[in-house]
Amino acid sequence: MELSISKYILAVITQDPGLVRGGGTPVFLARDQAEQDRIATYLARITEGVVHDLENGVYILVKH
Repeated sequence: MELSISKYILAVITQDPGLVRGGGTPVFLARDQAEQDRIATYLARITEGVVHDLENGVYILVKH
């Protein structure tokens, strides 16, 4: 039996580092909303991932 992970978090993008805890996922800190959106968009293009807004000031970039 072969086991593979098909969905995983590539990155976290936030303005408030206090909202993110532990783990091995890279965290990108943005100065403001515009920079957060820009970082998320660029990373999604580069990695072919999908951005999800957790609606608490945190975006996650997921590979589906």
